[in-house]
Amino acid sequence: MHGDRERVANLLGATALAITDDLLSAPASASRLSMSAAAALIVLRADPGVSVTELGRRVGLTQSAAVRMVDGLERDALVERRRTIGNWTGVHPTAKGRRTAGQLLTSRTSQLTGVLDGLGDAEIRRLGTLLAKLLDGLYQGSGSADRMCRLCDRAACTPDGVECPVGGRGRGPYGPWVSCSPSPRRSASAPPTS
Repeated sequence: MHGDRERVANLLGATALAITDDLLSAPASASRLSMSAAAALIVLRADPGVSVTELGRRVGLTQSAAVRMVDGLERDALVERRRTIGNWTGVHPTAKGRRTAGQLLTSRTSQLTGVLDGLGDAEIRRLGTLLAKLLDGLYQGSGSADRMCRLCDRAACTPDGVECPVGGRGRGPYGPWVSCSPSPRRSASAPPTS
């Protein structure tokens, strides 16, 4: 059994790397955006109004790098900063930004569904079950659903009320502003993450 485990781990690594290589080229070819900027637009499409710092955290950037990224996205008319409660400023996608995020997700979905072309329906369902289990284990290790799901097509992940496998248990259907569930509008009592 030990040899099987090592072989499957190696196959998983090769598959993950091949898929990652394809996905890393998608934002550049679809929109001329960096991977971080593409991820930011996808995050903002699902959860508009997060702070620059929170957006940076979700896409893996320092606060200063996130400011530079948002500045560039704003220059390209893909996002806008809006002042909300007190001095807190949220980042929102523009119509152009939402369209670009949609194009990025379409490109990503096309690439990923192409990977599944060699599998039958039953194999795809079984793979989905196994991937959900692996993602849950990865989440238990990292605890960073926002980071793990930064390129997630949230509507595809949770169709018909299916629970998100990344940290979905124990948080309620939508909170706290993470994972694959659409985020509710923040209330004045909800603390901003800055």
